Amino acid sequence: MSRVYNFGAGPSTIPLEVLKEAQANLVDFDGNGLSIMEASHRSAMYDRVHNEAIELIRELYMVPDDYSVLFLQGGASMQFAMVPMNLYMGGKVEYADTGVWSQKAIKEATIQGIEPTIVASSKENGYRNIPKVEFGDDADYCHITSNNTIYGTQYKEFPQTKAPLVVDASSDIFSYLVDWSRVDMLYAGAQKNAGPSGVTIVIIKNSLLDRAKDTIPTMLRYKTHADANSLYNTPPTFGIYMLNLTMKWLKSKGGIEAISKINQQKANLLYDAIDSSNGFYVAHADKESRSLMNVSFNIKDGDAELEVKLVKATQDAGMIGLKGHRSVGGLRASIYNAMSIDGVETLVELMEDFADQNR
Repeated sequence: MSRVYNFGAGPSTIPLEVLKEAQANLVDFDGNGLSIMEASHRSAMYDRVHNEAIELIRELYMVPDDYSVLFLQGGASMQFAMVPMNLYMGGKVEYADTGVWSQKAIKEATIQGIEPTIVASSKENGYRNIPKVEFGDDADYCHITSNNTIYGTQYKEFPQTKAPLVVDASSDIFSYLVDWSRVDMLYAGAQKNAGPSGVTIVIIKNSLLDRAKDTIPTMLRYKTHADANSLYNTPPTFGIYMLNLTMKWLKSKGGIEAISKINQQKANLLYDAIDSSNGFYVAHADKESRSLMNVSFNIKDGDAELEVKLVKATQDAGMIGLKGHRSVGGLRASIYNAMSIDGVETLVELMEDFADQNR
């Protein structure tokens, strides 16, 4: 079997062990004579998978007891709208602007007639850094995007505020331990570090669940899903099964603390190759804000022709997904939890050879 190294920003690579286990049980799950995809979400066989996934998240992420773990749908884009629907109480809301995804979140609040306060932004310098963020203590909620896939920036520490802090962690969930004393709600699409697309994970402090007004549609209230253990309607059962397997894989690797060290090692390999290229490669993000999940970089002087050539070379060598986002061009290597060190080493070796041949 020949598999490529998938550096795509998402959906992204899934651990091979997870794929093989799902493959082995696809037709007949645990001897039940049917696939988990066919099973009722009210059945005992699915119930075990569902609750085990929640418990594994709680265990691995060290989620406090006064938080609910929810499985929703619609991706982070749905959360951009659900957050203000559920948490806005008529006061002020504050956002930090660190790129495309925070801009989309701000837009969804604006659509609802809210005028968000932008407390910090790195727009003026092309979103090359995480700006200093100071939220007010009296906001209904504050919002950040923890990692920025397009620009390759990431918070190294979450802001501290008395107001509830909401974190869009779609592209770095489960890659490091979270200080829950600073976070009141965290959400993420699963398709980068937690399995395939289709499942949205929401971890929310229970004290926030009663904020939503009765005029909010039932399906768009967090309390609806918290009260029903995310079984109010049919959840994305196969996606949750795959999430469960991914959490088991993460636990087998030593948990989040262990994977965070591997993530640092992978990022160091790639950034070292960029920084030691004598200016042939240039990282988009400032050093103090560099992401451990998404490494965005260009070739010197923004040489588009050479960048296309490099992308072609990576594809020929069995690596995909390295073309940069149209906003910044160049290349982008997404090195989420499931990307192996071997994959990063293979990319680095090719980059070094390419630089030597094209200086």
